[in-house]
Amino acid sequence: MPTGTITALRAQANNSQRVNVFLDGEFAIGVSLNTLARESLAVGQQIDDAGWARLESIEQADKALQAGMRLIDVRPRSITELRQRLRRKEFPDDAIDYAITRLSEIGLLDDAAFSQQWVDNRRAFRPRGSLALRDELRRKGVSRDLIDAALAVDEGDEEDAAEQEAERARTLARVALRRYATSPDRFTFQRKLGSYLQRRGFTFGTIRPIIDDLWAEIQASGDALDEETP
Repeated sequence: MPTGTITALRAQANNSQRVNVFLDGEFAIGVSLNTLARESLAVGQQIDDAGWARLESIEQADKALQAGMRLIDVRPRSITELRQRLRRKEFPDDAIDYAITRLSEIGLLDDAAFSQQWVDNRRAFRPRGSLALRDELRRKGVSRDLIDAALAVDEGDEEDAAEQEAERARTLARVALRRYATSPDRFTFQRKLGSYLQRRGFTFGTIRPIIDDLWAEIQASGDALDEETP
């Protein structure tokens, strides 16, 4: 564990946000400008064993914070997701806790906002039923209360929620219709299209009337859909 007197603080040639610390004329450690400021490091300062341990701990915390910010820049993440990713990078738990606290304080990490954004994004670009959305958010470590809140904002009252869910399922079913319209009988059509919709989180109660309506349309149109299918 290096100890001694800080004899030089030099900006790194390839990273202006980091500084090399020299003790008694020898390179000791590279630190971020954040760590430099937090510890008020200066030439002539004495670094003992306790000071070195604190310096290493603060530097690990700052590295975890910077890694967390880069991960969030790629895409929004839940607290649990970010914690898991930082652990995979082998940051110590106290550094991870610091990073999560700071990111939460500055508004970059917020499970409530993340949940709502996840639901809105799915509804707009990759339609899913409420069951699928709940499962996706649960697997990302979001609490049940926050999941309920995100879906409640999206769906409104119970009657509106059922109508919106049915409309999403119907839209998705029509997108997939050509894939299953050539089914030889209703049972096969129901099994294939029903499974497709159930895998996307829609309940059978929502799916059944949609299948009935679409099968009736297919029967009424005869071979029209077959002729249009490439």
